[in-house]
Amino acid sequence: MSVRSIDLKVIVGLGNPGSKYTETRHNAGFWFIEEVARHYSATFRPEKKFHGEVAKVSVAGKDIWLLKPDTFMNLSGRAVQSLLSFYRITAEQLLVAHDEIDLNPGTAKLKTGGGHGGHNGLRDIINQLGTKEFHRLRIGVGHPGSKDQVVDFVLHNASRDERALIDKDIDDAVSVVPDLASGAFEQAMQTLHSK
Repeated sequence: MSVRSIDLKVIVGLGNPGSKYTETRHNAGFWFIEEVARHYSATFRPEKKFHGEVAKVSVAGKDIWLLKPDTFMNLSGRAVQSLLSFYRITAEQLLVAHDEIDLNPGTAKLKTGGGHGGHNGLRDIINQLGTKEFHRLRIGVGHPGSKDQVVDFVLHNASRDERALIDKDIDDAVSVVPDLASGAFEQAMQTLHSK
């Protein structure tokens, strides 16, 4: 599919629910979606049928659903599938924001399609939707250096310096949401990747 245009209807932020996980690297997707909601003065509300919390924002004259699954990371697809099915939204109209260990803090990138790269949230979304063809916002959190340490690494808090870099990435990503809402995926990508 072309990345030149996007008919964005849903942004999902991935993370784990509960105060135990709030500040962990794995919750970078939650940090992003919460900042989008704050920026557009939206409030999340629990919605059992979508297995998470939802909000709606109006960006560039377009309504976009925001979703924070409360299913824990490994079952994120259940929440995503529920919302997309209910509103008859396609995978191509979806953006998933998630932590990315293959990018350093200070780097955020947009992409379309691809595999799950070992990310269990993406893995479950791909399984539930039956396609890889959705948009992703990859928020760099860094890599521990060893595959054996990845789970422990993402379930621990970022250092203060790392978090400052991640927060800047999130602000940069929020700044391109109007481009995404207006359909200009490639413009959003160029702008974000040049920061």
